[in-house]
Amino acid sequence: MMNKNSLIVTTPTDTEIVITRLFVAPRPIVWRCWTEPALVRRWLLGPPGWTFETCEIDLHVGGSYRYVWRSADGAPLGMRGTFTEVTPPSRLADRQIFDEDWTGGETVGTLVFEEVGATTKLTSTFLYSSKAARDGALATGMTEGMSTGYDRLDEILLSVVQSDSD
Repeated sequence: MMNKNSLIVTTPTDTEIVITRLFVAPRPIVWRCWTEPALVRRWLLGPPGWTFETCEIDLHVGGSYRYVWRSADGAPLGMRGTFTEVTPPSRLADRQIFDEDWTGGETVGTLVFEEVGATTKLTSTFLYSSKAARDGALATGMTEGMSTGYDRLDEILLSVVQSDSD
């Protein structure tokens, strides 16, 4: 069993990254924290010193999302995506691209939310257009950023679980 704070990162093919992590919260609450803008804004902040300026989510197949962060030096980082699958609270898939397309086209992302006892196992799969794009994504520090965001998410999940039980 993995530690709840451990990110497991694998590259099963030349174009895929698979990241797995456990969260100590029920699956519906983890789902909400991924799909409700008010909750996403609280944890998907980027590195320390960054701001999260835009968080728009139109959650349905064919719907879109838009995120824009601003780095500590003021540079914007934006991305957008279109949902290709929305199956609450177990599966979410999309096609995504950063405003400055450094990955050579859209990336296919899939999130699987699985109940494991009192925890939720989140498996994120990213399918890139090429091995170079996949390796470029890994070289950006994406996994360190995800780990930081997921640590923040742990705190948000705790507060949502507590407020739902009140």
